[in-house]
Amino acid sequence: MIGGHTKLLRAVLAFDAVTCLLMGSALLLAGSVLGELLAISPIVLRAAGAVLLLFAAGVGHLARRTVPSSAGVITVIVLNAIWAIESLLALWTGWLEPNTLGTAFVVAQAIAVAAIAEAQFVGMRRARAGTAPAAP
Repeated sequence: MIGGHTKLLRAVLAFDAVTCLLMGSALLLAGSVLGELLAISPIVLRAAGAVLLLFAAGVGHLARRTVPSSAGVITVIVLNAIWAIESLLALWTGWLEPNTLGTAFVVAQAIAVAAIAEAQFVGMRRARAGTAPAAP
């Protein structure tokens, strides 16, 4: 990573890691209950939870680095974008057929993940340019 202004990037990576840890834990531990509530297979929810926990570990490791690697950050951004797109495609193609609450859940988390990816991209660009975020 070029530049020394990585504070925003590291904060967004840490936020991503924490949210993935929380969501992954919830999906793994409460997959059956959430499955009934959202009309999504508990197997799908638990598998997503396991993936999120692994992802959280990797992103957390990257966030702790003083200067996160460009390749690592780009990988996280791409994986987040793929997650968001595939979530919406799963609804659009009918692979997932949740109830209204489940649809809202899938769409909301896809939007949240896309927003995190965008914030990571902005943080990476600022770090590369060596510029700190403007003060409010």
